[in-house]
Amino acid sequence: MYVSVITVTYNPGDLLEPTMQSVLGQEGVRLDYVVVDGSSKDGTVERLRAFGEQVQGEPVQGEGVHGGSLVYRWVSEPDRGLYDAMNKGLKMATGDYVLFLNVGDTLAHSRVLVDLWAEASDAGAYYGQAMVVESVGGREKGLRRPLPPPQLNSRSLRFGMAVCHQAFIVGRAWTPAYDLQYRICADIDWMIRCLQALEKEKVRIHFADRVLVHFLDGGLSSQRRKVAWRERYRILHRHYGLLNNLLNHGWIGLRYILRRFVPNFG
Repeated sequence: MYVSVITVTYNPGDLLEPTMQSVLGQEGVRLDYVVVDGSSKDGTVERLRAFGEQVQGEPVQGEGVHGGSLVYRWVSEPDRGLYDAMNKGLKMATGDYVLFLNVGDTLAHSRVLVDLWAEASDAGAYYGQAMVVESVGGREKGLRRPLPPPQLNSRSLRFGMAVCHQAFIVGRAWTPAYDLQYRICADIDWMIRCLQALEKEKVRIHFADRVLVHFLDGGLSSQRRKVAWRERYRILHRHYGLLNNLLNHGWIGLRYILRRFVPNFG
């Protein structure tokens, strides 16, 4: 299994190191680790160089570095936002599969990827659960909701992000570029289009019913919830049509209310 893990950053502070170490600690797979930094001013470039020294034993400046089964590359330059940086990462990726691991998020353990490959070496995509952890202290808060469905297809996202983006590993052959007209929820549109491409070619999608990633609480969409809701509505309208989207959003709204007031609601 040859996986490109992509991390995008901008002034991440101390959150970057745990993410990088969780990638470095993976066993039994070939890894292409790409970090795309938006020209941070908080010492991130120095951290990126230091990580390269840890991988290779000497500083790196964005070139391919081979340390055992890990190839590490990075770039630090201005970009047009989160999804523009993700598109840069996709262009740099060389792996057969792609995984986006955000700053502060970590793979659940050292054999996450090799265990997936052992279960289903012929899958075009893999997905599983995400454990939400606090941004301060790292205390586990519980599994990300909604829980991922046992069968995933492009219709599964009609009520929103059914699978955590960081718990979704997809063959690079089926990964389109992110649509930059969406500034907050382009990941939903991207995942739908990935799944549509997989369905078109009838490629297997493998579900691992366990935690694959520790997912840092918060995020861009939760910080700008109203804007995110409007953008998500446009995306789901585009893919599922007006009537279906109106009905689906009725359930989305009800589910949001129930989650706030009913303990442990799905």
